[in-house]
Amino acid sequence: MTPRVGSAGAGGVTRAQFLRLFGGVAAGVAVGGALAACGDDDGGDSGSASLSLIGVADQKGPLDVLTKAYSDANSGVSFKTTYAPTDQVTTSVRTQLGGGNAPDLHVLYPGSGNAMSTVDVAKAGLLADLSSQAWTSSIPSNLRPAFENDGKVYLFSSGVAVIGTIYNKKVFEAAGVQVPKTWGELLDACAKFKSAGKVPIALGAQTPWVTQLITYALVASHVYAKTPDFDDQMIAGKATFADSGWQDSMRLYMELRDRGFFNDNPNGTTLEQQTAMVAKGDAAMAVQVGPLVPAFRDAAANKDDIDMFPFPTADSADQVWAWGGANVGLGVSTRSKNKAAALKFIEFLGQPDNQNRWCELVSAIPLKREAGTKVDKALESFVPMLEANKLAPIGQRWPNPEVQPTHFTVIQDLLAKKITITEGLKKMDEAYKKRA
Repeated sequence: MTPRVGSAGAGGVTRAQFLRLFGGVAAGVAVGGALAACGDDDGGDSGSASLSLIGVADQKGPLDVLTKAYSDANSGVSFKTTYAPTDQVTTSVRTQLGGGNAPDLHVLYPGSGNAMSTVDVAKAGLLADLSSQAWTSSIPSNLRPAFENDGKVYLFSSGVAVIGTIYNKKVFEAAGVQVPKTWGELLDACAKFKSAGKVPIALGAQTPWVTQLITYALVASHVYAKTPDFDDQMIAGKATFADSGWQDSMRLYMELRDRGFFNDNPNGTTLEQQTAMVAKGDAAMAVQVGPLVPAFRDAAANKDDIDMFPFPTADSADQVWAWGGANVGLGVSTRSKNKAAALKFIEFLGQPDNQNRWCELVSAIPLKREAGTKVDKALESFVPMLEANKLAPIGQRWPNPEVQPTHFTVIQDLLAKKITITEGLKKMDEAYKKRA
């Protein structure tokens, strides 16, 4: 099983939040009776129905708000909702889908790589087509593969989460450092922080999933900016990790190690310690996921001291890309007895105001942004990147759940100088070749 990520609200991010951000790769565990089928027989018209919905725990906040709003506005519609750990729904819901006793609406992960990923479930003919719904026109072109199979949209996702640099503004001000825009400026800034007795970049690599974030940030600029169809090439067997910009990305990651720009013993430092170092001003910054901005703010004496900017991974600012991927969302069972009503609810979720409400609760950027759209100020610098298709959903199209944990281990071994970059990428290529 993938290691526990942490606890929400304590400088951590829940396992479900992590899986939402990175495509939901997880091994299944035994499932109890809590997720027994929730089907109903209230008929198929969209005006009156009791809709069954199974989601992961991290979706409870936004879906509790939005199912209530929908029921309040549509008196004939009610919801039977169940939320459970990701590992459980990944196995149980797929079993129900195949058995014909699935819920009307259910959690669905972007891209491919596990039993409840969009591509995998759609290929089995178990998802209703959402392509005709208006909100689908807001899906960024480079992120569409995470929503689609064979050119049809099957995933509803409210928005996009990002990886960037969470930083302490007071530490920057005290060192006389401006937000860096290029790799060279980042290295200069790190040198100044180190001279001032501060940890330039806090890294909590003891928490395995944290290991991958700097790689993803670098790969966005050094692979996907130059080869946007890299995932397609990997799938076709025409590209590998070892013979691509992943080499340069890993080299730059380890350059930060060799220059002493990380805290001592990153492999012995947890996510919670990483968060505390930045929040308390012992470290200047950390490469992290957008949904952790609130946790860094909560750990700081002054919430306004914490902000975020794109990790400057290229030699010029216009070449900088970032990781950005679809949030885990919902699908509609093609065998639903209330399919018309379920599709109508998805249309409701796709309205800009409702995308906005969902994303406010999970610190993400809505797919559709209008004049009144609220985006966390820490994420504002990522909006132009999203609009320019400069966000890369690295990992959301990997063919199996083996690549990601292999990546974790490779980074920990590289930080400990146990293996070479070439050896590490060879391990990742071997994991990639395994089929789910």
